[in-house]
Amino acid sequence: MSVAALREQVVEEGSSGIDIVGVSHSYAGRNGPGVIALDDINLNIRGDEFHALLGPSGCGKSTLLYLIGGFIPIQRGRIVTQRGAVAGPGPERGIVFQNFALFPWKTVLENVVYGLRKQGLGAKEAAERAREFIRLVELGGFENAYPSQLSGGMQQRAAIARTLAVDPEILLMDEPFGALDAQTRRVMQEELRAIWQRSRKTVVFVTHDVHEAVFLADRISVMSARPGRIRHVVDVDLPKDRGEEILEKPEFLELSEHIWRLVRAEAVAASRGGH
Repeated sequence: MSVAALREQVVEEGSSGIDIVGVSHSYAGRNGPGVIALDDINLNIRGDEFHALLGPSGCGKSTLLYLIGGFIPIQRGRIVTQRGAVAGPGPERGIVFQNFALFPWKTVLENVVYGLRKQGLGAKEAAERAREFIRLVELGGFENAYPSQLSGGMQQRAAIARTLAVDPEILLMDEPFGALDAQTRRVMQEELRAIWQRSRKTVVFVTHDVHEAVFLADRISVMSARPGRIRHVVDVDLPKDRGEEILEKPEFLELSEHIWRLVRAEAVAASRGGH
């Protein structure tokens, strides 16, 4: 899609897609010139797709995610969902952070109930709904456990349940498995893919792991090194129902190698002053 066409596009009513049009963002410097984090980002994220943002460290992936979430103000350009232009946080956008962000003094059930009560649900209804999502992420039996009593993977399951329970149309995930060991990370990737297939949310997933992006996503946006720009948008032409066996398939390995080369080329170009 051309930039001109994207600038004219409007998210269709009933779609949970996201239009990012001409978005740039800079951070002010303390003792010198500021840093341009994002430069003229134009991207359409389709409704109900799993979209990964991939690129070299410091390319602005998380900044773009927080702009979509409304956690930092948009300086230039616009981001539009079916609810209209993003001007701050909204109930249609939920976020899962890398560090879990659970309340340590609340149990798993109380953590998941918290957002539901803020939405105005009664105590009984909120608890029932929370238990449904705790079971969805396979934490049944741990409702009364505190975060300190859970493994990292279990804490992340609880964080995902808390976000899904409030039923956001768009799920934003900032390297949610980055702090986990390799085995737990693989299990969580499979679980997230299965949860997404059941819930069909629009997911925007930030990662620096090529294999993780290829395993999870429908499409992958490859960003340049700072200032971040969208260099490539790659369709992941793999079966929708993916399990661990896909990791050894030639098509998975070939696509991973292709995307790795794209990411590497951006990192090399930046190191040589090519941006």
